[in-house]
Amino acid sequence: LFKKVMGDKADKLGLVAFETLPWACKFKVWGQTAEVLGTKETIGAAIVPPAGKSKAEVILKLQGLLGMEPTIDECPNVMTISLSNPGQVIHPGIMYGRWHNWDGKALKEKPLFYHGVDQETADVLEGLSDDISAICKALKRIDNKYDTSQVKTIMEWYLASYQASIQDASSLMKAMQTNAAYQGLCHPMKEEVQDNARRPGWWVPDFQFRYLTEDVPTGLCFSRGVAELLEVQTPIIDKVLHWSQAKLGKDYLTIQGKMTGRDVAETRAPQAYGVKSKKELCDFLRIKPSSGISCFAGICSS
Repeated sequence: LFKKVMGDKADKLGLVAFETLPWACKFKVWGQTAEVLGTKETIGAAIVPPAGKSKAEVILKLQGLLGMEPTIDECPNVMTISLSNPGQVIHPGIMYGRWHNWDGKALKEKPLFYHGVDQETADVLEGLSDDISAICKALKRIDNKYDTSQVKTIMEWYLASYQASIQDASSLMKAMQTNAAYQGLCHPMKEEVQDNARRPGWWVPDFQFRYLTEDVPTGLCFSRGVAELLEVQTPIIDKVLHWSQAKLGKDYLTIQGKMTGRDVAETRAPQAYGVKSKKELCDFLRIKPSSGISCFAGICSS
């Protein structure tokens, strides 16, 4: 896709795909200022260097821009970045956990997003993470040299990213509840409207916030699409995806469990780019059973 968009310029340009943002942050004045609540300790990056440059040179340049933290960890391929994207797990998972049984009544206070995670929601997050781990195992069964080692479980990701900020790492729920970098971050909410009039001080969830509008089509749909092509069952992804798309008014995953819904073209699912079988996916990734070389987006390991 990078080469298709950039055309003849592609060889002169580099591509860096980060797994997530370097910081936990929120805007203070839209388009002008933001507040950094916490800096991640590490961040994964897959790199396609421009002609004449090495991956190490690119990392050094980016590390100089970021400072001491987060430390940039090189990932072996862009597939690793897509599957290890924590936003596809955390944001839709927490939204589902908090609101899937919502009674529709407005609240007087905005609930805490990360610090408000309960055990049921933590179980959903770990279920989503387990589904993604199953995808990685399926890729390894096809080509045992294809490197997915950098795809962390959600708990592993938290410990790698926020270990110094977490007071209690005894469980995923406790790690999220005691992460100082998440202090004060609330669920995306909007004022309730009744009879075409706003009710100041009464809040309802905003399902059109980026936690669903971005992380579902660009993250969760990608992983679900890959899983389908690899014939991997993803029960928790399916549950969260069906709920999320209903809130968005979209149709990505059909009732029959296929990534062929009317809006799938708006996603990053392989099916949106004409990849509709395991063979086509393997051809696209240049994966062959028992091959000695695995490549994706110009990044190869032997």
